[in-house]
Amino acid sequence: MDFLRTEGKSIVDARGSVVRLAGTCAGGWMNLEDFINGYSGAEHTLRHQMAEVLGAARAEFFFERLLEHFFNESDIAYIRSLGATVVRLPLNYRHFEDDDKPYVYKEAGFARLGRVLDWCDKHGLYAILDLHAVQGWQNVHWHSDNASGISLFWHDAHYQDRFVALWCEIARRYRHRAVVAGYDLINEPCVGNQRGDLPWNIHSNYRPEWPLLNAVYRRTVQAIRQIDARHIIFLEGDRYSHQFSGLDAPFAENLVYSSHNYTAAGFGPGKYPGVIDLPGPRTAGPETWDLARQEQAFLEHEGTVFTDQHQVPLWIGEFGSVYNGAANEVPDRLRAMDEQLGLFERHRAHWTTWTYKDVGVMGLVTLDPASEYMQRVGHFIGKKLLLGTDHWMQWMPPTPIGQAVEQLAEQVCGVIDDDSIDRRYGRACFSQSALCFFTGALLQRSYVNLFQALTENDIDRTLASFSLPQCRVNQPLEGLIRKHALSAQRAD
Repeated sequence: MDFLRTEGKSIVDARGSVVRLAGTCAGGWMNLEDFINGYSGAEHTLRHQMAEVLGAARAEFFFERLLEHFFNESDIAYIRSLGATVVRLPLNYRHFEDDDKPYVYKEAGFARLGRVLDWCDKHGLYAILDLHAVQGWQNVHWHSDNASGISLFWHDAHYQDRFVALWCEIARRYRHRAVVAGYDLINEPCVGNQRGDLPWNIHSNYRPEWPLLNAVYRRTVQAIRQIDARHIIFLEGDRYSHQFSGLDAPFAENLVYSSHNYTAAGFGPGKYPGVIDLPGPRTAGPETWDLARQEQAFLEHEGTVFTDQHQVPLWIGEFGSVYNGAANEVPDRLRAMDEQLGLFERHRAHWTTWTYKDVGVMGLVTLDPASEYMQRVGHFIGKKLLLGTDHWMQWMPPTPIGQAVEQLAEQVCGVIDDDSIDRRYGRACFSQSALCFFTGALLQRSYVNLFQALTENDIDRTLASFSLPQCRVNQPLEGLIRKHALSAQRAD
């Protein structure tokens, strides 16, 4: 495989031929996520609970077998068979370094990643290495393995030093590997609300701290370039890859900028094209979504504006539709996905869908409801839905507990009686703290207990439900990805 580099707004190979990066993200592999893998809470607290209940050895066996079944050569071969050219590999720093042993790197984590890169090389599939969870947490949400709702990374030199050092170690190990398309430094940084989501620092009230983000990017790129001058480096915008206006202009060679482009049309509820009424504070209320509205959202996204202004490549690192809402609206979510992919193709943006595999939310591949794992945890997932621990799933029908928590939040805001507090944002922040963080952590032991009586053979057999041969493929979604991945290659 050829090393890739940038040339204006394009990515090219060693011969100067244009290469389009089109594929998917392997979320839930070397960075577990509650809605993808089926548990609640954060990964590092889950690992602690597993060790307490199952014992250290059996807990380690559990996670080793989960990772082994979740993503292996069969998955890579399948992704490549769709015409995809790239897979984004979300990584948790804890696979490579322990907090109590900073700067001591774990060979087991690098060995696991190395095996996958070897398989990607064998099948001709580029890989983007994405540090999805960094030391000290780059944002306050579950996907950075955050159990506290506080982000420490941006004002702590110790965490930043370790972050830069880890990227230097990654660069040392993979600087000669052309199969690595490049390094995605930080997934979804969020610098402006380090002390937690509060009504005055989320959504329309969010205020970036550009000097902090720019300083980290410049320092890390400079450190990597002293070791590895060839690989592309991908930089994401602030506020979960939505805001780019304050980023420094491209300051080094081979930089690609990555936006995340989730839309209400992909979530619902509502028909597409038609009126989408996504509850919660993400939207201003019911809005008509169609192809023209999707294109408007894409063209007005700060990532699109920034890359057009500076004539550098744009990679849509994450986007997708969800398929666990009303069954009669699944075709609407697929239509929204199809038209969004078509827009990316027309505008020659690189893209990776979120996500490749999960327990039945938005995956291209999902676990079979009849599988041993889903039979064991299905009732638990039902509890999660009733409790609202996956709080971001605002398209799901309201539940009595969720409504009661919102009523309590309204009472709290009423007693505070501060007109500067946006009540919608206040309810969202309160519910997230109560349900996602506290209730999700409280529920976590119930998940662990489901595996307490199992032998290692039982655990392995159950977790084999995550293996591709035992999973189901979302056939309509597969058709869309195949169509647009092949279209990307023909267009260039």
